[in-house]
Amino acid sequence: MNVFSERLKACREKKKNSNPIWTQSYTADKIGVARTTYTAYENGTKTPPLDTVNLIADLFEVSTDFLLGRTDTLVLTPEEQDEANFQAFANNPKLNVFYKELPESEEEAVERLREFWEIIKHDYKK
Repeated sequence: MNVFSERLKACREKKKNSNPIWTQSYTADKIGVARTTYTAYENGTKTPPLDTVNLIADLFEVSTDFLLGRTDTLVLTPEEQDEANFQAFANNPKLNVFYKELPESEEEAVERLREFWEIIKHDYKK
């Protein structure tokens, strides 16, 4: 087994210890893959694409760096979590429906997305 598969399995089993619903099938459904695919992730015989790694990290509330073995720190700082949430928002392919015309420069595009993100965050906290 590799670090990713070991940590993935450990995260799911930790959830399962407190709530038996966290089976491989349940987890697979939550991230939108077949149970056999998820089982392959836990067994280390298949590697998920990066967008799936992000979904898994969000689901288990850990950092992708933790899952990938880049750090032993389980949880993100509030600033890291906020940045991760923004990145997930900014990279969501469904966002193109609302944000079709990007500004000229990439920096300007990111800044406008951050402005949108702050509005959404603020409205969500109410």
